Amino acid sequence: MKAVPLFAWTLALALVVAAPLQSSAQATSKAKEDKSETGKSAAASSGKMASADAKFLTEAAHGGMAEVEMGRLASERGSSDAVKQFGQRMVADHGKANDELKQLAQQKGLTLPTDLDSKDRKAMDKLSKLSGAEFDKAYMKDMVRDHDKDVKDFQRESQKAHDADVKSWAAKTLPVLKEHQQEAKQVSASVGGGSHMGRMGSKEKSGSSTGGSASPATAPQPAGSR
Repeated sequence: MKAVPLFAWTLALALVVAAPLQSSAQATSKAKEDKSETGKSAAASSGKMASADAKFLTEAAHGGMAEVEMGRLASERGSSDAVKQFGQRMVADHGKANDELKQLAQQKGLTLPTDLDSKDRKAMDKLSKLSGAEFDKAYMKDMVRDHDKDVKDFQRESQKAHDADVKSWAAKTLPVLKEHQQEAKQVSASVGGGSHMGRMGSKEKSGSSTGGSASPATAPQPAGSR
């Protein structure tokens, strides 16, 4: 029997030992990958949201409540029929959108605010002290400013939201917000709104027109937050 060189025996032994170690390393790596994918799936199914989407929904909830409360005030205190009708539309449209938003947030495990924030409460207090033409002008200036911001925010979220359901809701709501924006500008001009003042009293341009217009008599449609 021919003798086998020592180095050949050493090489063979090394291969025998290395094979299970390599197999074990591959198994460990695959397990880590599977765990990572499982974690991602669990996060998605648990309703966790990107912070930007959660912030958008929270701000939409605050704004939606404010639009409804101010709309009620306008329907009672407005001296112009157009202002009263606009206020009534805000109550109907934003009220429906608020309900949709609550359902969406519940599905995502997100707790929404249930009361006005300090800024909107101050605005409500200010408007509640006005009446007649003075109220009409102040309210409609506020509505132009709010809906200019709404359109911008919902436009962005309808394109860049991380959550598909949030993106869909923003896209669904956007067209009606554009109608609100145009109607607010029309009514504001009819009551002598002139240049538009922000809620905090700083003057700003109303922005260019986007979307279709709607008259004060347009039937209520679902709408979103401010």
